[in-house]
Amino acid sequence: TMRPSNRGAQIPSFKVMDVMRQAQAKEIALKEAGSSTKVLHLEVGQPSTGAPQKVKDAAAAAVSSDKLGYTGALGTPELRSKVALEYTKRYGVQVEPDEVLMTTGSSGAFIVAFTALFDAGSRVAMAIPGYPCYRNILQALGCEIVALPATAESNWQPTVAMLDEAAKGGRIDGLIVASPSNPTGTVILGPQMQELCDWCTRNGVFFVSDEIYHGLTLGNKPVTSLSYKRDSIVINSFSKYHCMTGWRVGWMVVKDKSLHPAMEALLQNFFISVPTLAQLAAVTALDCEEELDGHVARYRNNLRVLLEGLPAAGFDRLSRPDGAFYLYCEVSSLLSLTKAPDSLALCSIILRDCAVAITSGLDFDPVRGGRFARFSFAGSTADMEDACQRLQRWYSKLAKPPSKL
Repeated sequence: TMRPSNRGAQIPSFKVMDVMRQAQAKEIALKEAGSSTKVLHLEVGQPSTGAPQKVKDAAAAAVSSDKLGYTGALGTPELRSKVALEYTKRYGVQVEPDEVLMTTGSSGAFIVAFTALFDAGSRVAMAIPGYPCYRNILQALGCEIVALPATAESNWQPTVAMLDEAAKGGRIDGLIVASPSNPTGTVILGPQMQELCDWCTRNGVFFVSDEIYHGLTLGNKPVTSLSYKRDSIVINSFSKYHCMTGWRVGWMVVKDKSLHPAMEALLQNFFISVPTLAQLAAVTALDCEEELDGHVARYRNNLRVLLEGLPAAGFDRLSRPDGAFYLYCEVSSLLSLTKAPDSLALCSIILRDCAVAITSGLDFDPVRGGRFARFSFAGSTADMEDACQRLQRWYSKLAKPPSKL
């Protein structure tokens, strides 16, 4: 009898993708019922706008003029050079083109970086709540996840005190940080970044910095770890700020060139090369700041709408994001009112009753996430306003005491 691997069977689903599927089913059901109600998508971290027009134009030109064959596994020289220049422009950090490794989205970067840095049994620390795919990829590689239980008091970010405590259980081999973070949108400021980098240097720990939400600045501006630790591994992508989620172009900055042979071999064997069309078009994305910053202004306005509107719908314990496009909410009071066992069930109730899709905190924190939910405000301002109104109406009925006969 054929038996599939335990490795695959043990990896949990990415729950936000499950919510997307449920939302699509809700859309079909509403359409079949003849309803004009649309499902409002506040579940997925995806800009509601497409790629900038310059990117689309470059892609159209490439389709008709380029054979679109394989590129080198590390990416096209033009794109690597353009990305490298961004670090001088944005942060005043010198990055050489050959220190930039293009990847198939940030997901490809995580797979390659984690495989190159860690062996089975390596202990890798990260703040929880956090992006679930860090945990799931590392688990598939046989690594041990060292959860650093972040709270609102720590700004939902890791601290040196948490690392010292975690190290009592054994050597830490790696630390993954995300600033701005998913799901809370909080940012690591310079002094804290310095402390975390110094701790990793003292203890011989690989430092991996997920900077995919850089550019999406709502408050305090994030710093790059490269300003504080030259040999940190930085991961980024064109998906979020540049609105190119489906194009699948990301990158790593790896200044430690002793890691390059292994990483290049992994890129060759896992992916061959990043999609050529996407690379050719992505070069132009780095010249579209005015258009893209317009989207960030909309996200900032969307955040204001949610912070003003959600408390009246029972969501009154909210994170205070400085970046990205997420709000993380404590929902214990709503669990009591709805009798939902956890936020996964609560999100299903809200989708059913309000046609508003949001994501359970269980995606980001398997232990405490049942008391939390995440809103994405990457959509239109009209959708944010509509979502608040629907949720307020739903909550007013929910909180209304039953009438006495």
